[in-house]
Amino acid sequence: MVKEIISFLKNPIYQEDEKQNFKYRLTIFWKLLFFALLLSFVFGVINASLEPLFGLDIGKHAIDDFMEQYSPWFLLLAAVVLAPVIEELLFRGPMVFFKNSPYFGVVFYLFTLVFGFYHITNFEINTQIFLLSPLLVAPQLSVGLFLGFIRVRFGLLWAMALHGLYNLILIGPFVVLQLFDSTLE
Repeated sequence: MVKEIISFLKNPIYQEDEKQNFKYRLTIFWKLLFFALLLSFVFGVINASLEPLFGLDIGKHAIDDFMEQYSPWFLLLAAVVLAPVIEELLFRGPMVFFKNSPYFGVVFYLFTLVFGFYHITNFEINTQIFLLSPLLVAPQLSVGLFLGFIRVRFGLLWAMALHGLYNLILIGPFVVLQLFDSTLE
């Protein structure tokens, strides 16, 4: 599996997986989710160490504002359904138009980079944030690669599902804590 992903990333080609077996596809789906979460965790640890190690102020994250302004249920809907559908349609949907193009690899990486760096808007932009942006959006860049891979191999709905479950696992605990906190008040 890892070799297949690395081979794809070395030379992205729009080639759908011919195996239609749902169990097979679900197995690949879970593996991609695991790798995406693992890389995000590693980048998260690196990013969390930046502030105290270098005395940086990364500032407030957009999720904090969102949690203050909206209900936990809306946050869950936005993160698990709306964002994955909209972002996959924007950043991976158009790949189909380039499937026979010799420039598909360039398009694949361009969409991945735009997807990743789009998420810098989650931060209050200043010089530090701008300079650290490659590290700060590294989790989104890495998951973008997995989302692109599954989109090409299995289709757009699989990418939406992977994106939604990924967000659920990352956002879900915050939503539960917010719900639990509001019930205690």
